Amino acid sequence: MAIISKYAVALLACSVFASTHGFAPASPQLAVPHKSSSAATSTQLYIIGPMIRKMREGKEASKMPMANPDEAKVEAPGLRVGANAWKWPPVWPYDSNFFKRKSEMNAKDKANPMMNMMNPMDVMEKKDIADVDENKFDSLKWWDENKDVTTDLDERVAAKISSHYSFYLRDGMSVLELGAAENSYLPEGLKLNRHVGVGAVKSQMESNPSITESFVVDLNDVVEDEGIKSVELAELGRDTFDVVIMANTIDFLNNPREVFKSSWKALKPGGIMIVPFLAKNAYVDKFDEAFTKQWRDMTDDQHMWVAGSFFQFSAGEGWEGLKGFDISPEGAKKIGEEEGVLSKMKQEDKDVPPGAYVVQARKNFEAEEVDENDVEGYIKSKMWMLPTLEDRDKKLVTPRLARAYEALDTEEEKERMLGHFDSLPKIYASLIKMDQFAFTFSMQAQLAADLMGDPDFTGSDIQINNMKMGLGLRKPSADFWAPVGKLTAAMKPEDKVNLLAYIVPRFGSDDPSQQEALSAFVSGLEPTFAVIRSKCPNMKESDVQLVGSELLASEVLVPGRSSREEFALWLGALTDVDLEFILAKRNSFKEDATKEMEAFQKERADEEQAITDRRTKIQEQVTYARENRTTIFNPRTGKIEQVEPPKKGIFGTGIELPFGN
Repeated sequence: MAIISKYAVALLACSVFASTHGFAPASPQLAVPHKSSSAATSTQLYIIGPMIRKMREGKEASKMPMANPDEAKVEAPGLRVGANAWKWPPVWPYDSNFFKRKSEMNAKDKANPMMNMMNPMDVMEKKDIADVDENKFDSLKWWDENKDVTTDLDERVAAKISSHYSFYLRDGMSVLELGAAENSYLPEGLKLNRHVGVGAVKSQMESNPSITESFVVDLNDVVEDEGIKSVELAELGRDTFDVVIMANTIDFLNNPREVFKSSWKALKPGGIMIVPFLAKNAYVDKFDEAFTKQWRDMTDDQHMWVAGSFFQFSAGEGWEGLKGFDISPEGAKKIGEEEGVLSKMKQEDKDVPPGAYVVQARKNFEAEEVDENDVEGYIKSKMWMLPTLEDRDKKLVTPRLARAYEALDTEEEKERMLGHFDSLPKIYASLIKMDQFAFTFSMQAQLAADLMGDPDFTGSDIQINNMKMGLGLRKPSADFWAPVGKLTAAMKPEDKVNLLAYIVPRFGSDDPSQQEALSAFVSGLEPTFAVIRSKCPNMKESDVQLVGSELLASEVLVPGRSSREEFALWLGALTDVDLEFILAKRNSFKEDATKEMEAFQKERADEEQAITDRRTKIQEQVTYARENRTTIFNPRTGKIEQVEPPKKGIFGTGIELPFGN
């Protein structure tokens, strides 16, 4: 859907910025030109010396974890990236080539992705072209043909994955495993209530002693923005599993966002999805043909960032506690370690285990009913799985939807608005085609919220079609949108948005009087403007059109209010002072609305800061309690055990110095 464009530059910036924390390629080697002059050599030392030192410091910093020490105390060993360390661009930053295989790439596709970032228009031209790929990779066929080739993980790596699972899996849990095969690497002795395997090879899953039921599904066959295309998977239901595990599988996914969406749906609220993966060269000799471009081209530290982005761009805040782990066995190449000659020799050494990593998050709890004190929180949770909308769009439209909801008069109107949330993707499917400079993302969000807040808007095909004509995305109808567009050409874009949001819901009604009202509106525009110009000769044309169109729409477009003749008599009785007052009132209303929105956003920011402060205080209390506790839960034994409180004094000996700190 989205493609590498200027947003990929944001992704690149995130990756480069995070390079000091292990999320970017190894630093490039500096090419130093040879000069014979001693003066030149001296200058080079002054310049190159600090640069080399800075590079070394950067490499050392890249090995440091980006996690709060307190987080590490309550998570499995190896925590490297904490929940607050991730940074994302506002939209999905990958194009489809990022998830293709060698056999699927043509010469143009194989171009360096940096060239795509530098020439985003070349990529944008491809986004609306249907993918007709003669070399499309058939996942099920390939895995079936290679069903005798097993992963055969290094025992030390398998033990690390099993140990990680043991921290989160408990007896009696239900587990869904995506990419299941002959081994699930579960802790020995774990007794699950249910273990459903979803994989590509039936015989491999049947040989897995842990799996209680299984079925073959192509994880690369998806419905865009929805999830995996599988009747069997859908029949498992929503909110079904305690845990979803997907080991050594993301390296083969064409559509990871949809796979993570399906996983979110399958999990119970509070359930966890755990995604282990190995170093990029761990089994390249076996499965290189099935690896996607992102796996081949990116480093292990970048793989962790990319895996995290699959959580973010599948359900956003529908996931919580996103964390990354380095669980590599001793002796394996670590994240941040330079990929030089020695490192490659190390990887080729059969006695050296490959690196192993995990990215995981929990499914957030979705609000079940509207909290009148936190309408925005309810709406936000309903946005998590809405297709089409990017994370940027959700953040912009959510507070506006909350305001639209609160402005409705009756409970019936509020329920009707909430019942039409499935119309938002229809609206945004059109809005994403608009020029973002002429029609900004904020204006798109305002239009969407205004439409959703109108009691007569249902998101019907007729209404969406008229919205497209009003936006210029379709040829305007000769009897309505063409004359309306011509007569209101001088209006400001934001004023046109307000008018459009008021007109569109009037379409699609079976009421003949509504059709008459629409005809009265379009035929009444020109005479209305003429009257206002005659009364206010110094009024700007944009203001003439604004006042005239809104007065006419408010009185004529709603059946039963005023006929065209009644409106004409009322307008004729108005003086220039009346019309100037109406314009001033209209502009002050817009200014007040802007101030209210700013105040609303500040209040929300203050509330979020208060929540952060409370969490910090709670964490401090937890830390204090942990440091002074006398018992502890051992997850490996499943028992509460006594612990000896730490001794004070020098190095915990109990001996205290006779003077202060």
